[in-house]
Amino acid sequence: MNTKRGLGRGLGALLSSTPTEGDTLLQVDVDHVEPNPHQPRKVFDSNALNELTASIRASGVIQPVIVRRQGAGYQLVAGERRWRAARQAGLARIPAIVREVTDAESLELALVENLLREDLNPIEEAEAFDKLLARFGWTQEELAGRVGKERSSIANALRLLRLPAPIQDDLRAGRLTMGHARALLALTTPAEQLKLRDEILAHDWSVRATEDTVRTATAGRPPRPKQRRRSAEIAALEDALQRALMTRVRIVGGERQGRIEVTYANADELERLAVLLCTRH
Repeated sequence: MNTKRGLGRGLGALLSSTPTEGDTLLQVDVDHVEPNPHQPRKVFDSNALNELTASIRASGVIQPVIVRRQGAGYQLVAGERRWRAARQAGLARIPAIVREVTDAESLELALVENLLREDLNPIEEAEAFDKLLARFGWTQEELAGRVGKERSSIANALRLLRLPAPIQDDLRAGRLTMGHARALLALTTPAEQLKLRDEILAHDWSVRATEDTVRTATAGRPPRPKQRRRSAEIAALEDALQRALMTRVRIVGGERQGRIEVTYANADELERLAVLLCTRH
């Protein structure tokens, strides 16, 4: 059975700020709108947000946000920066296009819209790729086609999620760059990666200096042993769990014994996963 799924409508139609048939254009209370829980962006640039706030104070919100009905209020589909700036500017209401959007469409739109903007930090981008692969069952090549990237770029971004959490935090905050991260990935253990990370931050090393240090540290080492190829059954089960839980799942071990690692990005996602895993059907 084919488990790969996509959207029935194009992204352009779903993200269009021009009302189409079936849409409703309203002025909605900003406090009745909630952000999209699938929004990959965790950090909003304060300077850019302040500039947008000043513009909205002067001219109002020119381009409507896109929302869908959610309970007694609304959930953002696109336009979170405008919504945040409108709240910061003290506006009580904001123009919004109310559009029929499914859960699957809302997830893909939140992730792909931000990926197309190309201003996510490296970890936000990697987590967005990971969620799309897990939720829709796409291959890396299919995802590359959806977001206009090379498959190698997708693969390199996903490798960042193997780094220790403190290094991922540095990438989020801009203390380390993708170049630093690529060099750190050449080291074998998390302990080595964290030790070198401390040196980079303490001495403000460039990417070139980091690469030279890694090259010296790994010179003469035997090549890493090849990992035993996993069975097709384990790979298929991992894929099925990722689609069911809508997050990254990794099965470590073999058919007889091992562990299942389930990744979550924040407290809300942890709560969502706990409800899913603890609910008996």
